[in-house]
Amino acid sequence: MRNPAANPGRLRGSERDLLGEDAVGARRRPLHRGGLTERLRGQPPKLIAAGDIGSCASTGDEATGQLLNSMPGTIAAVGDLAYDNGTALQFLNCYDPSWGTQRARTQPAVGNHEYESTNAAPYFAYFGAAAGDPAKGYYSYSLGSWHVIALNSQCAQVGGCGVGSLQEQWLQADLQAHAGTCTLAYFHEPRFSSGEHGDETDYLAFWQDLYNSGADVVLSGHDHVYERFAPQAPDGTADPANGIREFVVGTGGGAHGYISTIQPNSEVRDTSTNGVLSLTLHSGGYDWRFVPAAGGTFTDSGSQSCHWFGAG
Repeated sequence: MRNPAANPGRLRGSERDLLGEDAVGARRRPLHRGGLTERLRGQPPKLIAAGDIGSCASTGDEATGQLLNSMPGTIAAVGDLAYDNGTALQFLNCYDPSWGTQRARTQPAVGNHEYESTNAAPYFAYFGAAAGDPAKGYYSYSLGSWHVIALNSQCAQVGGCGVGSLQEQWLQADLQAHAGTCTLAYFHEPRFSSGEHGDETDYLAFWQDLYNSGADVVLSGHDHVYERFAPQAPDGTADPANGIREFVVGTGGGAHGYISTIQPNSEVRDTSTNGVLSLTLHSGGYDWRFVPAAGGTFTDSGSQSCHWFGAG
């Protein structure tokens, strides 16, 4: 257990190096830490994902952080990364010692706890360019033959998430520019969840755009559980042929959550295991495997073809 206020007051020079010139949004110099390369030569890329991570009140993030040391790939940190308020000191003391050791290969998504600090400024300062434009908090990138999209589920902070919002218009354009590719998106709060927070219709437009474009996978956190859904349409109708498979992976180290109401199409749930989701992104599909932290026994695995694989 770590003390989130172990470095009170004005940031020292070493802390400025970690968090930026003043920890409130200035450009951070590039970080060159040791670690695993993004992909192993000759093998398909991997995406390692979890959200709800760094808490100085527990050691869960240290346990999941240890997993990263032996897992190659790009890391998708799916929001709520430094509890409770996403301050500069909480990033320094509660996230950086565990998952922060792999910052150079992390592509984050912003969560609600990050915005407990004004404009999520410490989050954007900590991750720098990897987090996208601080006024937006959404971006995309390529990983092998896959197109990967990180969205901002904190709608009120960026002008909304609904049809016609700037973010939704950007998403449509981004999907059109990468049509015909295997596609994965991640954002902190889930469209579907059997956990404490339940389903959220605020992200219906995101899902509709992704569904219309033939996207394959959505990852979220927020509920501190692991849950896997069968492929489904944006309205929650089962759709084995064209639906999107959602994973809730709020398992990065925060306090465990619970299952409230089991939603339709929910296939697998676990409420007691910290861990990460490892996705191997093949040219025509993906494999998934939930990897528990030390001492955990729950796991989940499977494979699926991309919607576009073999089409046309």
